[in-house]
Amino acid sequence: MTDIFSVLPHRYPFLLVDRVTEREPGQWAKGYKHVSHNEWFFTGHFPGDPIMPGVLIVEALAQLGAFAGAPAEIGDGGPRKGMIASIKEIKFSAPVVPGDRLDLYFEITVCKGPFTKGRAEASVNGKTVVKIEELVVFSPKEGA
Repeated sequence: MTDIFSVLPHRYPFLLVDRVTEREPGQWAKGYKHVSHNEWFFTGHFPGDPIMPGVLIVEALAQLGAFAGAPAEIGDGGPRKGMIASIKEIKFSAPVVPGDRLDLYFEITVCKGPFTKGRAEASVNGKTVVKIEELVVFSPKEGA
């Protein structure tokens, strides 16, 4: 649905959104990541019992947030860096393992200047695996 590279500056191995499936610009976005058996992080997390690191699920949700905040016409302004500024009330409730499709949702609650605040949730097969009540992303203007 959306050209990911026109919004996110991330590239392999740190691009953690495979597809954006729906979005309402300035409000919310939905997408997913297929978690393959060949992911780079499974080599060491954990050998013989691979689990996707929770911080990477959080990063995937933050990356999806860029699509919630992107203009209606994707590509206006080009890719823009975003950095996690703060997280409040996060709950990890189940592991994500090879073969899972990680469904992602980000809803903007406040957008002020370079800061976007929202709620985020990741799920597998309809079951919530990570829920964040407040995720703030800082997106500086280029050259700042």
